[in-house]
Amino acid sequence: MKKLIILLAILGASFSSINAQKIVYVDTQAILERMPEYQDAQKEIDRTTERWQKQIQQKYDEIDRMYRAYQAEEIILSPDDKAAREEEIIKAEKDLKDLQKAKFGHEGELYQKKRELVKPIQDQVYAAISEMAEQRAYDLVLDKSSGIAILYANDKYDKTTEVMKALGIAVEED
Repeated sequence: MKKLIILLAILGASFSSINAQKIVYVDTQAILERMPEYQDAQKEIDRTTERWQKQIQQKYDEIDRMYRAYQAEEIILSPDDKAAREEEIIKAEKDLKDLQKAKFGHEGELYQKKRELVKPIQDQVYAAISEMAEQRAYDLVLDKSSGIAILYANDKYDKTTEVMKALGIAVEED
């Protein structure tokens, strides 16, 4: 009987501490999309990406021309010339793959560019969220846009607008 009373007391304390936690959420993607600095960074990334894609497409077109020229002349080429042209095409394809990897690969220049331009802006948003959480004694702040499965959230716990205001972002009032 004594163990049952202690267990009930522990469970009651657990439930009351769960209810006392202050949990809110924000939508960092919505915040970022409203920040002029982020929009400028995205435009710069898009321009850079487009420039690199054109560069890669030009190299692809060049390889295609090389291959078509090889096919047209294949029957008149000596075995040594055939091998040399095939090697040239293979090298150009390898160089193209290396270029694609250097620009768009996992640790490529695009990744570095995004990190250089976007990370400081994200850090600014996270600092504003942290400051708000500390000032208001929130125990947990979830990010609605991060892929966390929030199946239901009452809008009164959405602090996205407050973070936007803290960052000086114009907010339309409902």
